[in-house]
Amino acid sequence: MKVLVIEDNIELLQDIKYFMEAQGNICEVANDYKSAFMKVVIFPYDILIVDITLPDGSGLDIIKEVKKKNIDVGIIIISAKNAIGDKIQGLEIGADDYLTKPFYLAELNARIKAIYRRKAYKGSNEINFNEIKIKPDNYEVFINDKLINLTKKEFNIIHFFVVNKNRLLTKEAIAEHLWGDHIEMTDSFNFIYPHLANLRKKIAKFGGKDYIKSIYNVGYKFGEQQ
Repeated sequence: MKVLVIEDNIELLQDIKYFMEAQGNICEVANDYKSAFMKVVIFPYDILIVDITLPDGSGLDIIKEVKKKNIDVGIIIISAKNAIGDKIQGLEIGADDYLTKPFYLAELNARIKAIYRRKAYKGSNEINFNEIKIKPDNYEVFINDKLINLTKKEFNIIHFFVVNKNRLLTKEAIAEHLWGDHIEMTDSFNFIYPHLANLRKKIAKFGGKDYIKSIYNVGYKFGEQQ
């Protein structure tokens, strides 16, 4: 998953970032409304972790903007405010969950994974596409029911493709999702190719088809070839 944490408490912000990255996620951060708003508008994320009270604005306004722009992302609010009114307002404007501070990072992670499962896997613990089966919680990929040995990047690539099947994914979008927002500063995305080539070889070795179609000079689309 690619996660954006919006939180003005720097210590908590870093704790969440380290924990999320230790779980294998790409984790970006913003500690005020302005920087959070800019990131949300420019970069795609799977999950937003949003604090309501920010030094220059409200996290609720960020959620409203996300919904206004029809950005497809899971949202969990974290806030010290325990008033029922905040919870109701946050959920009514489109947040998927609400967690009151203080909380255990393990609970935050469990709730994030539940939101992502509902959105990306329709509530299941695994994803299936023809002969491909992915168990995200275990970082396992099976081809024709045989477990294949993938690197972390290779797993993240096939996972990203299957979750976004039949969508055109630009090289920039793939790079940002798997390496982080900072990758937009690079001049070339050629570093994707070796990972993709190795992934294709490993899938083919176990009898899997190549569902990754190259779109010249743009990116890739995963799905049944026409």
